[in-house]
Amino acid sequence: MHIILVSNRLATARTVTLSWRHFVMGFALMVMSFIGLSSVFSYFTVRHAAELQLPFLQNLLRIVSAEETKKSREQVHENLQTMAIKLGQMQAQLLRLDSLGERLAAVAGVKLQDASITPLSKDGRGGPLINATAMSATDLAQAMDALSRQLENKTDSLTLLESRLFDERVRKALLPTTLPVNAQWNASTFGWRIDPFTGERAMHEGVDFSAEIGTSIVAAAAGVVLSAERHPEYGYMIEIDHGNDLSTRYAHASKLLVQPGAFVKRGQKIAEVGSTGRSTGPHLHFEVRFKGTAQNPNRFLQMAQNSKMPGIATRRR
Repeated sequence: MHIILVSNRLATARTVTLSWRHFVMGFALMVMSFIGLSSVFSYFTVRHAAELQLPFLQNLLRIVSAEETKKSREQVHENLQTMAIKLGQMQAQLLRLDSLGERLAAVAGVKLQDASITPLSKDGRGGPLINATAMSATDLAQAMDALSRQLENKTDSLTLLESRLFDERVRKALLPTTLPVNAQWNASTFGWRIDPFTGERAMHEGVDFSAEIGTSIVAAAAGVVLSAERHPEYGYMIEIDHGNDLSTRYAHASKLLVQPGAFVKRGQKIAEVGSTGRSTGPHLHFEVRFKGTAQNPNRFLQMAQNSKMPGIATRRR
């Protein structure tokens, strides 16, 4: 685009050539000028509207402030509703924890009236919805604090129940309530009997399991092997310490499969039936001792029968 300038002061006419770049730069300059003037106007009017006492600007500020306040209130209300819904969900989960705690207490054999355990409530709720009102921030904060305290109490209760269950599990694991041989037992009972070698009345400190040579002998409970050796009377014998001064003995074996100091699990194979030592034929002589004193193994083996554990043979009458 060409622009010709003619003036009395000019001896000759001048020609100015404008390209598209000049137009772009001019348009950009106009836009920047408009933005700059708008910013200056906004700064000196809106910022100092209260000082200038301009009714129009004050009304505009009130309208803008009211809209912002309304939006903020709506957002707060929505957040409170969301938190209230979450609170209801947490209370429902708390009720489920109550139910779970009651079942655990029943399994652990713990009475809910026990002073050491926080009572677990049956808090059934329901009914029609009438005149429902939204919770305020204060109400919601109080409800959250109360729920937090309840959760702490339930956590303590469940932790205690877990400890009781773990202790019970350990106790049962250490009691010799698994049959050491899958065979008929009480071939020779615990107590006084006629000795098969001397014919005299003598004390029999265990029970005998009749079985073929090579039949597996398993640990009646978990424990640590105290000894695994040949004894003049017991023959090849293993003694296992189950803790709390409780131990078991497995005598007359043909083969020993564990070493002293080894930890064995309940039901783990530790030896094979034989007829070594002071024995008249293949069998397992099984003893239970407390603080070194022989106990009647029938007290423990009967628990195995009552539990209907796999591999239990019928007791010989």
